[in-house]
Amino acid sequence: MPVLALVSAVLVVTVEQLVQWAYGAAGILGLLLLTMGIRSNRPGVSSAGAVLLALLVSRPAL
Repeated sequence: MPVLALVSAVLVVTVEQLVQWAYGAAGILGLLLLTMGIRSNRPGVSSAGAVLLALLVSRPAL
């Protein structure tokens, strides 16, 4: 069980670093809103995070 927790923590930190590297502070904010909205069961907060991340990902295509 501790190995699973360690692998999970490393995966989360890696994803956060990749998002910050690719999309900057706005990407971290979007990821934080999405995560906190899902954990607290608030669809408005998670939707705002998802929209922010979608806008950041699709920005070069616009």
